[in-house]
Amino acid sequence: MKSFKSRSIATLAILAAASLIGCASTSRSEGTGEYVDDSVITGKVKAAILEEPTLKSAEINVETFKGTVQLSGFVASRGDIDTAVATAQHVKGVKVVKNDMRLK
Repeated sequence: MKSFKSRSIATLAILAAASLIGCASTSRSEGTGEYVDDSVITGKVKAAILEEPTLKSAEINVETFKGTVQLSGFVASRGDIDTAVATAQHVKGVKVVKNDMRLK
């Protein structure tokens, strides 16, 4: 009876470990927690850009992967690019901002 119980516990421990490994991130994919964190960062960056009166938020796309924010889209001026990058950099959780925005 004791060996059955210990085998059951060992089996459950292995299954738990395997399920956690399935949620782990790699260099090309995110774990579940990172995906949620990145979604929050993306939302905060979009909100910050929306609050910036000089920027047209509909022109700027925001994507986040492991804390790296990528800004893309077509904007009216170099000043808009600089403002959007600076705005994104000030959002908590942003590690790096990559600028892929282009002038119209």
